Amino acid sequence: MKTAVLLVMLLFTGFAYAQQDRFALKGKFGQDISDFAVDNLGNIFLVNTNGQLKKLSPAGDSVAVYNEIRKFGKLSSIDVSNPLKVLLFYKDFGTIVVLDRFLNRRNTIDARRNNILQAKAIGQSYDNGVWIYDELEGKLKRMDDNGNVISETADFRVLFDSPPSPIIITDADRLVYLYDPEKGLFVLDYFGTVRNKVALLGWTDVQVSGNRVLGRKGNSLASYVPGTLDIREEPLPSMLEGVTKVQVSRDLFYILKGNVLYVYTIKTNQ
Repeated sequence: MKTAVLLVMLLFTGFAYAQQDRFALKGKFGQDISDFAVDNLGNIFLVNTNGQLKKLSPAGDSVAVYNEIRKFGKLSSIDVSNPLKVLLFYKDFGTIVVLDRFLNRRNTIDARRNNILQAKAIGQSYDNGVWIYDELEGKLKRMDDNGNVISETADFRVLFDSPPSPIIITDADRLVYLYDPEKGLFVLDYFGTVRNKVALLGWTDVQVSGNRVLGRKGNSLASYVPGTLDIREEPLPSMLEGVTKVQVSRDLFYILKGNVLYVYTIKTNQ
C-alpha cells in the first residue's frame, strides 16, 4: 500500500522535467486485449478480444486461463480486489460468475432468482461476499456467495433528491464507494449511512488507492481525498491520448491503448 501511495504522490507533485521523462516502460502485454485488471499482489488479469481471461504473475508469467468469458454474454466488469477470488459481472443477464485464484469456476449467481431484476453494478464486500446495486429498488444490497441477500440499505430515492446510478462499487477501509459519472461519488459506511458525497463528474477508471480516489478525466489523471477539498488533476496528454483504460497498482501505472497493455514505473531520481 505504501508504494501505491508513493506513486500517487509522485503523479501529483508536478515534476519539473517533461512528462514523458517521468515514466519508464517496464513491459507490455498482448495485441488483442479488450480489458484488464490488477489485484493487490500485482497479478494481471487480461481479457482478450477472443473471449479468454488470462491471469499473469507480477513477473508476467502465465498462471491460469478461463475460456468461458462469453458464456453469459458481454462482460460488464471484472473485480479482482480480493486476490483469492475473481468476480465477473454480466449486467444484461444479472449474472455473477465467481472464480477462484486459479480461475476455476466456484459458483454462478443469478441475481434475478433473488428478486434483483435490475442489477446495475457489483463489487466484492469485506466479508467475502458481494455488493450489488439493485436499480429497480434503489438499494445497495450485500449478498453471500450463493446470492442470498444478507443486508440492504434504505431506498436511495428517499435518501437522496437525485439518487445515484453507480457503475462502480468499491469496498475499502470499512467504507463503500459508489461512483456515478453523472452524479458523482457517494461514500457510505457498512450500515448505509452517507459519509461523503461530492460531484466528481465525468470520471472513468475510478479506483481507491490508499486514502485517495483516483480516476481519469479526459487526458488527465484525477485525484480526490474524501472528506477534504483536495481535488487535483494532472494533465498527461502524451500518455493518455487514445487510451481505453488506466489503473494505478502498487508502484506501477498500467495503460491499455490500442489493445496492448503497457506497464510503467515512475522515475524518482530526477
